[in-house]
Amino acid sequence: MVMETELERPDIAGIRNSLTQVKDTRGTKIFRYINYTFLTILCLLTIYPFINLIAVAFSSDAAIRTGQVNLWPVGFNITTFRAVIGDQMFWINYRNTVVYTIVYVIIAMFLTTTFAYVLSRRHLWGRKFLTGMAVFTMFFGGGLVPFFVVVSRWYNLSNTMWALVLPGALSVFNLLVMKSFFENFPTELEEAAALDGLNTYRTFLQIVLPLSKAVLATMTLFYAVGMWNSWFNAFLFINDRNLMPVMQYLRNLIAGAFSVSEFADPADQAQVGANIRAVAMLLTMLPIVLVYPFVQKYFVSGVMLGSIKG
Repeated sequence: MVMETELERPDIAGIRNSLTQVKDTRGTKIFRYINYTFLTILCLLTIYPFINLIAVAFSSDAAIRTGQVNLWPVGFNITTFRAVIGDQMFWINYRNTVVYTIVYVIIAMFLTTTFAYVLSRRHLWGRKFLTGMAVFTMFFGGGLVPFFVVVSRWYNLSNTMWALVLPGALSVFNLLVMKSFFENFPTELEEAAALDGLNTYRTFLQIVLPLSKAVLATMTLFYAVGMWNSWFNAFLFINDRNLMPVMQYLRNLIAGAFSVSEFADPADQAQVGANIRAVAMLLTMLPIVLVYPFVQKYFVSGVMLGSIKG
């Protein structure tokens, strides 16, 4: 009897799966294959310059000059690495970039989070005016010459860290993304915090920010990468080599502002001159490349959380 009952019992799970599964049409399969192929080619084209950069950084002078280097080092050597790593100015500029980036991110995140939270409060008087003022700066600017005069003459910030940190301390794009995220934040949590006696500041610090890790990590990454890769403001306002960021150091290398003799012994000058730019670029971008995997899980969700209404 038990065997007969088991045989007669219908397979509910199998019926449900057969009803919910939809077979792909021929057009869908073709589109998927084309899409995968296109994305694979796009990824390879994106990765190729980095692989070639690494290969050039470890290749010999003769192989680089004859165009033999492609995806794999030819005539492996680390002469240029020793020259760059042994250059004291490189590490001074590297330290400057780390300090500038940390200070910049702290200031930028403080301004962005506080301003965005204020603009997200629907009962705030003048909210639309403040938002309009922020958006206005995205489309209209004073120009390069007034910008230079304001920073260097009016505020006298030339040859200081603040000439690099303060002018771009607030990104309106990041502000609007974070404002949208805070607008979609559950109001029930803030109402419960108010019933527990928390004021606006404690609610923001103890409730809102701890639950906003995704968007905070994303904005931090945006600001850090932007500051780490910037060199133009340093080109305008920094004349002291001891205050330059590492990207300005790299820019001077590419522009030929530094002589090869500054980095190596005469016997190694040809080798250093051949791939010093590749080595400097590799050492410069390495920290950002190492940071990305740890922030990747927050990256997509952080942007999407701040971009969806409702």
